[in-house]
Amino acid sequence: MTFTDPDDVIRQFDADDYLLDMGTASAIYLAVTLGRPLLLEGEPGVGKTTAVKTLAAVLGTELVRLQCYEGLTASEALYDWNYQRQLLSIRLAEARGAGLSDISEADLYTEAYLVDRPILRCVRHRGSAAPVLLIDEIDRADDEFEALLLEFLGESSVSVPELGTFVAERAPIAVLTSNRSRDLHDALRRRCLYHWIDYPEPARAAEIVRRTVPGATAPLIEHATQFIGSVRDLDLDKPPGVAETIDWVGALVALGVADLVDPSVVASLGALAKTPDDRTLIRDAYHAFAEYSRT
Repeated sequence: MTFTDPDDVIRQFDADDYLLDMGTASAIYLAVTLGRPLLLEGEPGVGKTTAVKTLAAVLGTELVRLQCYEGLTASEALYDWNYQRQLLSIRLAEARGAGLSDISEADLYTEAYLVDRPILRCVRHRGSAAPVLLIDEIDRADDEFEALLLEFLGESSVSVPELGTFVAERAPIAVLTSNRSRDLHDALRRRCLYHWIDYPEPARAAEIVRRTVPGATAPLIEHATQFIGSVRDLDLDKPPGVAETIDWVGALVALGVADLVDPSVVASLGALAKTPDDRTLIRDAYHAFAEYSRT
């Protein structure tokens, strides 16, 4: 479960149809080689989550995903107790004639009743290869949730007060993603390697689209990626990322569009714009782009 160097990361990701830049490849190489958590930040749609999925695929190991959201708790992310099974055990003991005083807390809080959530599941993983843990969109979780991660990120362990501390035999490859919707605490950042994924340059964006939308013509791909690159300079609420680029070109192909001068393009802008204001700005930009292309 190692890479020889960042170029090897690029080659293996490329074989799985994910085009990496050298900066992202270097960050992944160091995270795997040094056994350090990695924090990937970037605008929505630049491929952060897909990069982690591809990492698990090329390493041939299990991917465990924890999708973050507001209100996420330890019982949903770290561990929980099987309360129904505990209650059943109490009733069975009573049926055998035991009183409540005969059932101690230690009898009910054992590993038999422990429920592994994603993080503890990775810590207690006993396979031949360490799993990849994707903690997706950590910026969506509350500040308090970050504190729950510090022990795991620093020591690859989870403490369960009733049982003690579980330490991973092999440190999971932990990757956190963030869209920077809020600032993360310094304590969390210090425990992670860090990399910012930027929008791909036009040539790499075109190659990504070429691989993912094989029915698209070369002029369509070239002009679409150029147009989206210019659109990101507009004052948009949600600038289109790589994911939206792929969706849009796929929509254009489905509409039978071979180049952006086709009037049918306007009908496809819902794949790019996610708000009414953005649609107006993108539509106006498209009309200007199409007019320029015709001259």
